Amino acid sequence: MTELLTPPATRVHEIDVVRGFALAGILVANIGYFADPGYAVNGTMTLPEGPVATAITALVLTKFYVIFSFLFGYSFTLQMRSAERAGASVTARTLRRCLGLFVIGVVHGLLLWIGDILTLYAVLGLILLAMRNIRPRTAVIIGSTIIGVLSLLMAALAWLSTLDPSLAQPPPADTAAATRALALATGGPLDFLTLQVETYPSLMAMIWAFQGPIALAMFLFGLAAGKSRLLEETGRWWRLAPRIQWIGFGLGLPGGILLTMTANVPGVWELVGLAVSTATSVLLAAAYVVTLLRVVRRFPAAGRALAPAGRVAASNYVGQSLLACLIFTGYGLALAGKLAPIAVMGVALAIYTLLLWLSARWLRTHRYGPIEYVLRRVTNWA
Repeated sequence: MTELLTPPATRVHEIDVVRGFALAGILVANIGYFADPGYAVNGTMTLPEGPVATAITALVLTKFYVIFSFLFGYSFTLQMRSAERAGASVTARTLRRCLGLFVIGVVHGLLLWIGDILTLYAVLGLILLAMRNIRPRTAVIIGSTIIGVLSLLMAALAWLSTLDPSLAQPPPADTAAATRALALATGGPLDFLTLQVETYPSLMAMIWAFQGPIALAMFLFGLAAGKSRLLEETGRWWRLAPRIQWIGFGLGLPGGILLTMTANVPGVWELVGLAVSTATSVLLAAAYVVTLLRVVRRFPAAGRALAPAGRVAASNYVGQSLLACLIFTGYGLALAGKLAPIAVMGVALAIYTLLLWLSARWLRTHRYGPIEYVLRRVTNWA
């Protein structure tokens, strides 16, 4: 028998709201690869040149996964408190949770979305476990150092490429591979699975290499914020919200625009754009979060609409992939390669709206989402 349940007292409404908002950006960033898997094969931007691609590159790409990673680090502190209240081992619970995440991520990556991030989160979660006792200030310093070093490495590579331009030249796009990928994606279910199995290992390695360091930095920022209860006690820093917005938008938007201008210019400028974006994307993401919190404070209904999706974020993350597969691949309508970029964004809006509605409906009679329920059983071993 199911019963009407309210969120557990330990939940932080602001985290659920921000997580629900971040799901929209994750979907917009990922759906282009479902719409045309040839981009994944060639490692290029998710949509062809045009106004839609420009907006996504400037405002979405590399911005929302850092929010998601930050929230993972913050939620880790909540899970530690929960384990301590229950008298359970933080280490044992975290190890089981990371194992559960890894298994779900592998299944998700092989069957639905080759760009799955859960396996990376599972591995980085072990690092976060080992660093859980560091002070918030130290966590911020280490995270900032990671981002700074990455930006400097990309800038150094850009400088080196001026000495030898061949260093920064990517291999030419393999049109035959892209055509084959599209044919497999829109064939039968077995064809799509063949594409997944062939592509997933190499793309997973790329994600771990290029997104892993930034994700770890955001984990540490989230850990510091969680230990300081920043989202639970917003009044302590709320007066700084306008300043965060001015800095975040003032530096982050130009960084996003530079990334857009250089994304399709292989060589020195592409590396410069990536170096600048690595640093400024974090600032723009912070501005997004603060702006959202200010909007929700003024219009609480917006928070109530987003929070259910944030409460069942893992289920929504997998649900996005499932619905995208049913629309674009041989699992369903096989529309990959047939829709204009603006139509692809329309599909993203429809998927997101549907999942918001389903999340609210589900939580009327359930405390956890399907994926969250499995993770909770594994984590608590009960």
